[in-house]
Amino acid sequence: MFTFKFSKVWILLLPMLFTLTACMSTPQPLTDKNSNLTQGNVELNLKKGVTTKAEVLEKFGSPNVTTRDSSGNDVWTYQRSAQVAQSSAKSGYWTILLAGQSGKSSGFESSSRMMTLIIKFNKNDVVSDFSSRASDF
Repeated sequence: MFTFKFSKVWILLLPMLFTLTACMSTPQPLTDKNSNLTQGNVELNLKKGVTTKAEVLEKFGSPNVTTRDSSGNDVWTYQRSAQVAQSSAKSGYWTILLAGQSGKSSGFESSSRMMTLIIKFNKNDVVSDFSSRASDF
């Protein structure tokens, strides 16, 4: 009798557990803002004399280095790097009458990308100038 009640409880609880776990969302990794630092996003989001520090923080996250220029204005530097690795494999077979051939090939490719962005702000915390550079190696 006890096992029967126990199985009824599990029959009711399991669907509710699956439903609750299906509604849970995974937290967004902190590195997602780092992926926003692309040449396209820089050109799209930074406008000299328009974009504020708060907007830069929202779009690109915290800078790697903050300094001041000779006039005392803030200069922010962002530097992000990414490494991409890709592997592939290919195999094939063909026959002509009684002769046959089998082949297999594989490959691995790795590349790195470095993005540097330097933003200068005026005394009103608005972008006065910026430069960016992307390099692949």
